[in-house]
Amino acid sequence: MISLRHFRRFWIALLVFAAMGSPALQAAEKPKIRAVTAFVRIDTAQMAAQIAETAAMLRQAKNEFERAGYEVQTLRITPQPFTVIARAMSRDQVRAFYSEYEALVKKEGFPTAIGPAAFHDPDDFSLTDFYAEILATHPGLDGSIIVGDESGVHWKSVRAAARIMKYLEEHTPHSQGNFNFAAAAMVEPLTPFYPASYHVGGGRQFAVALQGASLVDEAFSAAKGNHEAARKTLAILLAFHGKAIQDLSTAIEKRTGWAFMGIDVSTAPLKDVSIGAAVEKLTGVPFGSPGTMAAAALITSVLKDAPLMRRGYSGLMLPVLEDSRLAQRWSEGTLTLDALLAYSSVCGTGLDTVPLPGDVTEDQLSRIIGDIASLAVRLRKPLTARLMPVQGKKAGDLTEFNDPFIVNARIQPLH
Repeated sequence: MISLRHFRRFWIALLVFAAMGSPALQAAEKPKIRAVTAFVRIDTAQMAAQIAETAAMLRQAKNEFERAGYEVQTLRITPQPFTVIARAMSRDQVRAFYSEYEALVKKEGFPTAIGPAAFHDPDDFSLTDFYAEILATHPGLDGSIIVGDESGVHWKSVRAAARIMKYLEEHTPHSQGNFNFAAAAMVEPLTPFYPASYHVGGGRQFAVALQGASLVDEAFSAAKGNHEAARKTLAILLAFHGKAIQDLSTAIEKRTGWAFMGIDVSTAPLKDVSIGAAVEKLTGVPFGSPGTMAAAALITSVLKDAPLMRRGYSGLMLPVLEDSRLAQRWSEGTLTLDALLAYSSVCGTGLDTVPLPGDVTEDQLSRIIGDIASLAVRLRKPLTARLMPVQGKKAGDLTEFNDPFIVNARIQPLH
């Protein structure tokens, strides 16, 4: 009987062989790697040395990928969760820890995620309120809260997530702190994408996040509206480049002693590297119009069938404010909150970087987060809500975020 591992190797080999003569592959640029994320368990007595060692490993990995022609955009460090740190220290010690930690990581030029404020429903909100303070005080830290898992929806955590979002809206410049926070449901440990990245083990592990929107663009440009051709070409491109990145990661594991945990093959966009524009090349209509759901399902099926060592979301990402075309369609009203929620049933990440009016209430945020958590638990798939209410802004106003990864857009009314 053939093992799953051997079947996957056979399937990758078959697709790569088919790819050798593919005009689409020959014309394609190599996709970028969005992140190489290292998972570390920090010992406070050795923090500086551990971060220096981790930085050296990540830079070695970056050099290996870039020698092979795969540009690496960011290197990231995820330590043990906030809840672990907070249980072992006083509030003042926690503040001092994250001040020192952020300074050390910032010196290396890396973003970092400090894990969830809570894994289960909190008995009270004092710790999650403290978490909101830490995130607002330290803009270099990303965070999350688990609002759903195999046991079901955590309704107190849903409410806590809404409280944190309102706090970050009111206590960070341009309300931008919510770019670094998400309510997460069914998100597994060792996810390389931020802000919902965390781990619960001993560390010395790493995972890779793909910026796969360019692959979708290549496949859908060549398909000229033919869904089957689009599916086949995307599968070939993903298998070819995924295997190359996986092989490089395995070699890095052997050289560094850090365990490779897999690739998040999500079709992440970045501004003009747009998943929205790629989908429109297949459908021929504005993103959000009829036909968008079918394209989303096509992409997701290819990602889920990829015979690779997958990790994290490995789905279609639709971050409104990180994608120029999605931001345009949102501003026009073609793309709506309800549509994004519907697409979440067949795609990867839920409601991501969605701008909201500043007068949105905690109750309204809780209902939105509760919908995402319920959908994730029901479908047993990772979804997050990264909602961005903007203080003082109302429907029709343009956001004024100041971040190289954010595209500003018109705020739409919350129905």
